[in-house]
Amino acid sequence: MPDAAASPLADLSAAGVSIWLDDLSRERLASGNLASLIADRHVVGVTTNPSIFQKALSDGAAYAEQVHDLAIRDVSVEEAVRALTTADVRAACDLLRPAYDTTDGLDGRVSIEVDPRLAGDTARTIAEARALWWLVDRPNLFIKIPATPEGLPAITAAISEGISVNVTLIFSLDRYAEVVDAYLAGLEAAQQAGHDLHTITSVASFFVSRVDTEIDARLEKLDTPQATELLGKAAIANARLAYRHFEQVSAGERWQTLAAAGARPQRPLWASTSVKNPAYDDTRYVVDLVAPDTVNTMPEGTLDAVADHGVIRGDTITGAYDDADAALAALADVGISYDEVVGLLETNGVAAFEASWEELLGGVEAALAEAAERA
Repeated sequence: MPDAAASPLADLSAAGVSIWLDDLSRERLASGNLASLIADRHVVGVTTNPSIFQKALSDGAAYAEQVHDLAIRDVSVEEAVRALTTADVRAACDLLRPAYDTTDGLDGRVSIEVDPRLAGDTARTIAEARALWWLVDRPNLFIKIPATPEGLPAITAAISEGISVNVTLIFSLDRYAEVVDAYLAGLEAAQQAGHDLHTITSVASFFVSRVDTEIDARLEKLDTPQATELLGKAAIANARLAYRHFEQVSAGERWQTLAAAGARPQRPLWASTSVKNPAYDDTRYVVDLVAPDTVNTMPEGTLDAVADHGVIRGDTITGAYDDADAALAALADVGISYDEVVGLLETNGVAAFEASWEELLGGVEAALAEAAERA
């Protein structure tokens, strides 16, 4: 393994990007794999989602003992899923607690998502966020809430109660602005309620590669020189303009007032950073999105690619706003509707997580039934 002290990952971390792993399983925890990534690959956080848990829990061997106990207790499948997933997240929080302590709570974070079937129900999302916060019972937890219209007031409510939030499934710049406002409103309410703002934080997870996948497919159908020139430009441009908004908010009076009271910024997080098109460099959604106060959450394959051949060129965002504006304007010129694309991606993202959750429920239900027969 390359020297962790002199590597692209070390350079990325030094440039102000927190490196998080976009995966978690009991096997990673038990084998020492996650501990090794923390020690050797600059990993200082973990994100999960329903798809990740569905894949992890399909490995019955790692969860057999706990599934057996849950089956004997005759718990519901929903309760079993909560027990299985929160156990992994709690263990990961404990493993990352040193990173949380040494960064004064900035990193060392582990995310768990509310049931995605609740994405259209504000009250139930808030209740689920409270339940997960209580169940895991670790200060370095993030509750993931999707950035749907119904999710926005849930974000504000959770933050107002001192629950740290990872806002997920952000595709649109307009929706991102609403997410930032929801965070600031939550902090203001938390301050009014007497919470210590320094203990509350958030990240805003901007999904990257899916934007290129959808827009590139439309550009390829156009099959014109102008469209071909725009292939692979939309996702990075979109993320860079999100960071511009982050900078603008950070310079504003509303944020400065909260910061003076101890509040922490809601850092942009680049998610969906694995490259789907084999024609593109497999590190592009990392090396082209480098700026201070950001997070990049990567699957292990992307992490390995960056460690092996990533070239970190310093800040690749703040000097590129004009080009980013031009790229999105050029998409409109060739007839691609940005609003239509990001709206579709949000809808499809929620649906995909719901499908993974249903598959997870089905797998756990079958495992419980099998364990009950053997008991």
